[in-house]
Amino acid sequence: METINIDGKTVGKGKAPYFIAEIGSNHNGDMDLCKKMIDEAIACGADAVKFQSWTKSSLISKAEYARNTEYSDKKKHFGSLEAMVERYQFTSQQHEEIASYCEKAGISFLSSCFSNEEVDLLDSLNVPVFKIASMDINNLPLLEYVATKGKPVILSTGMASLGEVETAVATLSSSGSGPIALLHCVSIYPPNFETINLRNISTLEMAFDIPVGFSDHTLGTAIPIAAIALGACIIEKHFTLDKNLPGWDHAISADPVEMRKIVQEGKEVYLSLGNTIRTVNDDEIEKRKKFRRSVVLKRNMKMGEIITKGDIDFKRPGTGINPTEVQYVIDRSLSRDLESDVELKWSDLN
Repeated sequence: METINIDGKTVGKGKAPYFIAEIGSNHNGDMDLCKKMIDEAIACGADAVKFQSWTKSSLISKAEYARNTEYSDKKKHFGSLEAMVERYQFTSQQHEEIASYCEKAGISFLSSCFSNEEVDLLDSLNVPVFKIASMDINNLPLLEYVATKGKPVILSTGMASLGEVETAVATLSSSGSGPIALLHCVSIYPPNFETINLRNISTLEMAFDIPVGFSDHTLGTAIPIAAIALGACIIEKHFTLDKNLPGWDHAISADPVEMRKIVQEGKEVYLSLGNTIRTVNDDEIEKRKKFRRSVVLKRNMKMGEIITKGDIDFKRPGTGINPTEVQYVIDRSLSRDLESDVELKWSDLN
């Protein structure tokens, strides 16, 4: 299976999970807040931070703005849709500022692209991989343009049928894309557990033979960690400093405590997966001496006495004759007097 390379890190099947802290628009248009989030993501162990590259004119139509002028949830929506998009859009200057900050801080800068202009902007900033959001999996012209850059692509699959995923992958490949990775995703914030279908990770892997990760919109930490146990090689998780901050996604995002747990326990799960070959490690072999049993006598016996099946028991430690060899003990005579409950040695037998 092909892998993808993100700033020198190999990502794919059998490799350590790659963790993306999805800041998205959680910066709320405040670059100081954004930089604090980046610093905290680094402290949590994330490999990359990811944003969303759209503008007021590239994402939503004027008609949709006109239909959404007021919301009842004032914490999540401070004003009209147009006002919020204008506040939260990531300007070209902010892209450059944050990309530079990430480079100096030592974390990869990623962003989802939503138009050709934003693809060009991200390419000029030397992003190591293009991210395509679930909403654009059927935006074939955008996929074709992304592919012309020849870079690796991470494609989220929320809301998409298997056939739509197949078309998207084929479009990217035929248009010159670099290696592709898919993210299993449910585009509900948050989804019900019974709709998450983590086994789709292996379905996508078998169907396309390319790396598959998980873009998580659940609350808490359990599901992304479980995704790693099922083979996800990328975990993308929305990230915030405080779930109570105003804005679209803070409430469903991981805070630093949760992100640190996802990264740490996710790495532990990955290490624990091992391989399919049954092995017994050196520590366990040594443990056999204490935990396994040896042949002992049920009674005191004299030299020359013949050992019968009724004379035998099995007790710890496992430093004597082990139970699988008992057939070679029965009907043998003792070479010396032996007390009960003492591990029998081969030297004790004639």
